[in-house]
Amino acid sequence: MDSERRQWLIREPQEALSKKLGVAAWILSTVVLLLVVAMQKIHLPLPEGWTTSFLPPIHAGLNAVAAVVLLISLIFIKLGNVKMHRATMVLAMILSVLFLLSYVAYHMTNEPTRYGGVGAMRTVYFILLGTHILFAAVSLPFILFTFIAGWTNRFAAHRKLARWVFPLWLYVAITGPICYWMLKPYYG
Repeated sequence: MDSERRQWLIREPQEALSKKLGVAAWILSTVVLLLVVAMQKIHLPLPEGWTTSFLPPIHAGLNAVAAVVLLISLIFIKLGNVKMHRATMVLAMILSVLFLLSYVAYHMTNEPTRYGGVGAMRTVYFILLGTHILFAAVSLPFILFTFIAGWTNRFAAHRKLARWVFPLWLYVAITGPICYWMLKPYYG
C-alpha cells in the first residue's frame, strides 16, 4: 500500500479547480446555514395523510453510519489505501448530505420536540446538543475544504485540515444519534 500512497502523493495539485470548488463550498455553507435558520421559522404544511414523523431515527441512523464510515476511512488512510480512503470519504459525504436533507425536511414540517428530562441528564443533553450544533455549524465549510484539498491533490493542506476537522466531524456524527436517543421518549 505504501507504493499506492506514493503514487497519489506525486500527483500535481489542481489549484484552479480547488479555488473554484472553494467558492462553491462557501456558497453551499452559506445556503445550508440559511436553510437551518429558515427551518426554525418556516413550517411547510404536508398534504393530507402525509407525514415526516418517521425521519428522526433515519437521520440518527445516517449520522451513526457516517461515524462508522469516517472511522473506516481513517483506518484505510493509516494503512496507505488511498483509493478506499477516498471512496469511504465520498460515502461519508453522501451520508451527511442525506442526513441534512432528512433533517431539514423533518424540521420544516414538524413542530420542534422539547427535551423533557430533568436534573443531571437535562444538563448532559443540552451540553451535548449545544456542542453538537456549534461544531456542526463551524465544521461544515472546513469539512468541504478538507474534502476539496484531498480531491484536488493538495495533500499537505488536506492533512493539515484533517487533523482537526476529522475529530469535529466525528464528534458531530456521534453526538447526533446520542441526542436523538435522549430525545426519543419525548417525540409525539
